[in-house]
Amino acid sequence: MQARMKNPAQVIPSAMPAMLDLLGAAKQGGVPQTTLDLVHQRASQINGCSYCVVGGVASAKKNGETDERLHAVAAWREAPFFTDDERAALALTEAVTRLSDTSDPVPDAIWDAAADHFDEKQLASIILMIGVTNLFNRLNVTTRQPAGATW
Repeated sequence: MQARMKNPAQVIPSAMPAMLDLLGAAKQGGVPQTTLDLVHQRASQINGCSYCVVGGVASAKKNGETDERLHAVAAWREAPFFTDDERAALALTEAVTRLSDTSDPVPDAIWDAAADHFDEKQLASIILMIGVTNLFNRLNVTTRQPAGATW
C-alpha cells in the first residue's frame, strides 16, 4: 500500500508541533500511560487506522503493555484482562469516537461510569487523548498512510 500523499502534518510543518503538544498535554492528567495506550489503540481500531494501530502496539509494548491485553483490546468487554478503570475509559473512547452512530453519542451511563473512576483532570486527559488520536487517525486514514511506515 502506498500513501496518497505525505501526512498533512508534514506538508504543513507547523501542524505537527501543535499536535504533539496536544498529545503531551493529554499525558499530564494523571491517567496511567497504560490506560492512555489502550484508549489510543481502541480508537485507532474503530477508525481503521492501521498506521496508528501498529504504532500504538509498539508504543504500548515499550510502556510495558502485554501482548495478551493488546490482542484483546478489540474485545475488551468479553476479556478478563482489564480493570474497571480501563473499561470505563474504553467505553468512553468508543462513545466519543463513534459520535454519529446514535442520537445520544455519549450517554449518561457511560459518562457517569467514567466519572466514577476518574476525576475531572483525568477525564480531561482521556478526552484529549481520544480527540488527538481521532485527529491522527483521520489524517492517516484519509491519506492512506501505510502501517509501519515512517514519516
